[in-house]
Amino acid sequence: MTDLVNISAEDALIVAVMGYAVVFLGLILLMAVVMACGRIMSRSAAEPQPEQSPVPAEKPAAPAPAPGSAGMLKLYDTPPRDAAMVMAIVADHLGKPLNELRFVSIRAAESDEK
Repeated sequence: MTDLVNISAEDALIVAVMGYAVVFLGLILLMAVVMACGRIMSRSAAEPQPEQSPVPAEKPAAPAPAPGSAGMLKLYDTPPRDAAMVMAIVADHLGKPLNELRFVSIRAAESDEK
C-alpha cells in the first residue's frame, strides 16, 4: 500500500500522467459525440424538402399599431431613450396624454456649443 502523504516523485508523476490521460480521453470522446451530432444535423438539413407550389409569395401586411398608438415613428440620429423623453416632455407641456399625440419623426438638432 502506498503512503499518500509521503508520495515519491515517480508515483506523483504516474498519478499526474494518468489524470491527464483520463481528462484528454474524456475530451476526445466529447468531441466525437459533438461531431457525430453535427453530421446528423447537417444530413437532415441537406435532405431535399418537398417542393412547394411556385405561387408567388405575397408581401406580408404591416402589423397593426398597438391600441392607443399613433403609428410609426422615425428616429434620425436619436437614441430611443432620448426620443421617449422628448415625447414625454412635449405631452406634459401640452397637458395631453401621450396616446393622443402623433409624432412622425424625431431628429437630433446640431448644437453650436464648444
